[in-house]
Amino acid sequence: MTKAQQSAAPKPLLSVGDAVGITVGIVIGAGIFATPFLVASNTSSAGSALLAWTLGGVVSLLGALVYAELASAFPSTGGDYHFLRRAYGPRVSFLFGWARMTVIQTGSIAVLAFVFGDYASQALSLGPQSSVIYAVLIVAALTGLNILGVREGVRTQNVLTVLEVLGVLLVIGAGLSVPAATAAAAAPASQGTPSFGLAMVFVLLTYGGWNEAAYLSNELRDVKRNMIRALVLSLSIVTILYVTINWVYIRALGFAGAGQSPQIAADVMRLAFGDGGARLIGVLVAISALTSANASIITGARSSYAFGRDVKMFSFLGRWSSRGSTPVIALLFQGGIALALVLFGAAASSTNYKLQTMIEYTAPVFWLFFLLVGISLFVLRQREPRAERPFRVPLYPITPILFCLTAAYLLYSSVNYVQIGAMVGLAVLAVGAIIMLLVKTEPGR
Repeated sequence: MTKAQQSAAPKPLLSVGDAVGITVGIVIGAGIFATPFLVASNTSSAGSALLAWTLGGVVSLLGALVYAELASAFPSTGGDYHFLRRAYGPRVSFLFGWARMTVIQTGSIAVLAFVFGDYASQALSLGPQSSVIYAVLIVAALTGLNILGVREGVRTQNVLTVLEVLGVLLVIGAGLSVPAATAAAAAPASQGTPSFGLAMVFVLLTYGGWNEAAYLSNELRDVKRNMIRALVLSLSIVTILYVTINWVYIRALGFAGAGQSPQIAADVMRLAFGDGGARLIGVLVAISALTSANASIITGARSSYAFGRDVKMFSFLGRWSSRGSTPVIALLFQGGIALALVLFGAAASSTNYKLQTMIEYTAPVFWLFFLLVGISLFVLRQREPRAERPFRVPLYPITPILFCLTAAYLLYSSVNYVQIGAMVGLAVLAVGAIIMLLVKTEPGR
């Protein structure tokens, strides 16, 4: 690392509330307005559907306990990247940094930008390529906002998260206002073939993003105490909202109706408020996509910054701007890749492209590294037993074992479910492996 890189570094400027705002904002994305119908169509009853959403919260909490120990013992802007590097060395962390930079994070930003573009175009069309234009503008605008400084980015995130949560509460209220008898009459009779494993893939995809809090560990005040608070509080809020809104979906449409409704939130709002309510859901989805995209930009640039500090070939990313306390070069580089993906996907920017492609392209790679992070807890307990651990995972080793088994099951389920998309994502990872053999990395720290 150069002297210039050492002179400017992340500062602990974020409160627990800021971390919760970013984490809740990135978790509660547009998915909660879409994936519930996929979960309902792959479960056998309302009880099993709600069980899946509850288990999603429990599994996420198990993972949060693992992350809380890792992040409080080894705080780093690199988050998962740092844990993997510390546990397995530079090769595995390089592959993760590459995958996050080319598949996981930038792909998420591009898809969220397309989702925003689709719904914004319904309100004000900019022509045949309206959604693409909106997607490009939103990636550029949010990247520019975060370049101004961490405070500007986080303040924007907190406002968007409040609006996002209020939107979820509005849908819940709308569903509760529909008489049960009316909802039952609206439900169709047929139901898809149940597959609880596939349902859990969709559930945990919708819960995805809570681990992004680890990328803020170097910027969180009193991280040794506040990391576990931020994670538990974030997941408690998300789990309560997710289970409640899914109960409301089923109550408003009936279980069979929920499993037959791709636009499930719009259908609930239509029952409550007519066509005007259905149009309003477009605004809520756009806000949710915007919120998740901004949070993804904040945390994604920080992992790229950590990647650049360790890999000579990408050293230009490892520079921190003291002016705004933000990784400006990493933000620009990440924004460039995201814009390239937006332009690449312009020809296939339909609604089906967004959600389905995200699942197929990112899920196997995501769960592979999630599993490795879980295992790293055991590795680091053995390798660095004397490291200060302000928080220790309760019921060790049962808790992390359960988390690792779940991650392994979801890795299997995602590969078993997706074929072409999984192969593309793994092919990009393979390209990273080839580059890994050609570049020089510093010894793991």
